Amino acid sequence: MRREAMIEAVRAQMPEKRWSHTLGVMHTSVELANRFGADPVKAEQAAILHDVAKYWPVDRMEEALRGEGRGLADDLLDYDKELWHAPVGALVAARDYGVTDGDVLSAIRFHTSGREDMSLLDKVVCLADYMEPGRQFPAVDKIRELAEHSLERALLAGFDSTIAFLLEKGKRIYPLTVAARNDLIVRLNREADRQ
Repeated sequence: MRREAMIEAVRAQMPEKRWSHTLGVMHTSVELANRFGADPVKAEQAAILHDVAKYWPVDRMEEALRGEGRGLADDLLDYDKELWHAPVGALVAARDYGVTDGDVLSAIRFHTSGREDMSLLDKVVCLADYMEPGRQFPAVDKIRELAEHSLERALLAGFDSTIAFLLEKGKRIYPLTVAARNDLIVRLNREADRQ
């Protein structure tokens, strides 16, 4: 599907406020991709589609995860429904929008949870979702400041912010997010040891 048609199709599926967020993630993904050496075209495509299933009814997302998405994230159904739209979005991107690029699909799938051994594109889109210009939460300025110099440190601050929020609310933390955070710490420590 051509870029313009994809943008119009996605825009039609969400409220204007969410579309503004998507535009912010698109711009920020391209900016981060250029800054850190990822493919800006793939970053933009993943950003366009990252929230494509965000406004689906919960039962429709559950049906997709139990059906087409079986095995994609079986344990996800036991965790916060806010996470579900990401793997469902990857399914929709492939099925309805003709996306075949595994890097783009991975960036969509893991933009809310992260994962161990995140690709450069995974990190770019996940971080862009945290820090796009419309985001306002206590740690966002720190995340934006860190992103000027370190993709990994900024993403770590994003995961720390999410985990702190979930702890404060007494919610369960998806294990993949903890694994993603721990993996970033190991990598940053190795990098520091080499210097």
